[in-house]
Amino acid sequence: MLGEDILDPYGGAFKVTRGLSTRFPERVLTTPIAEAAIVGISSGLALRGLRPVAEVMFGDFVTLIADQLINHAAKFRWMYNENVRVPLVLRAPMGGRRGYGPTHSQSLEKLFLGLPGLKVVAPNTLGDSGDLLLAAIADDDPVLFVEHKILYTRHVLEPADLVDWKVESGNQPFTHYVLRNRDGLSSNLTIATYGYNFELVRAAARELMYEHEIFPEIVLFSQLSPFELNPLFDSLRRTRRLLTVEEGTLTLGWGAEIAARAAENVRDAQIQRVAALDLPVANSKALEDAILPSQDSILKAALGLVKSSRSGAEWEK
Repeated sequence: MLGEDILDPYGGAFKVTRGLSTRFPERVLTTPIAEAAIVGISSGLALRGLRPVAEVMFGDFVTLIADQLINHAAKFRWMYNENVRVPLVLRAPMGGRRGYGPTHSQSLEKLFLGLPGLKVVAPNTLGDSGDLLLAAIADDDPVLFVEHKILYTRHVLEPADLVDWKVESGNQPFTHYVLRNRDGLSSNLTIATYGYNFELVRAAARELMYEHEIFPEIVLFSQLSPFELNPLFDSLRRTRRLLTVEEGTLTLGWGAEIAARAAENVRDAQIQRVAALDLPVANSKALEDAILPSQDSILKAALGLVKSSRSGAEWEK
């Protein structure tokens, strides 16, 4: 493992590596403040048969490693006709809600979506994020592992913990989850999301069910790119309404691609997106809260989407 300030007693800015350098001093390497060098060295280690895990202290700094990741690690397998593999994991703490301001609070994963040869994975509270990380380490291709900072404070949930939901999961290593109401009531909205946003979506969905008798299905992604969208399409064919929720900025984001694919594959589906405003993330909590998605903004978008597609009589009923 390579990164800045990851040795004990500090253990990294978010304490993820605390204890590792004491147990494995020869395998945890602290580095200078040089993100491009960290990823470049890690790519070389991967080419020589190791499985390096590199950390950038804040996900905002992925801009500094773009060349090494996009033009080198992600392309080597293809350039050298399958004769080499690059099993590299790059851990990147992303996201706001901690008051860190415009250069330490961004969700920049959308810059890396759709790049050939690179997987983008984001853990959430449902299922063990440690298992997801182990799957990323076992993968023979480079993986950008996006960890929302707020998730470091959250407990892992088991499907049985979600008393309102019946949970279905896929079988691939970076699994997705589909949540449907446990009572089997007819669903009239699909919400697609990932990472920490699942917490906000789940809270908004509970209010939709108990206060408005709107029963959403939640499609929760772990692998953002390349993605398997058939579970989403299956849900959308049932509900005919799609709401995407992400913390990245609205324009040209993950939700925009999901919406485009949905429109191409499910005729007459109505689609709405919730994301951050197209602004830098502010230091002020009041401004940060106004810029980033919230439970309330998700609730309002969901109500607006369902209301606009119902007839007046159906809505009143």
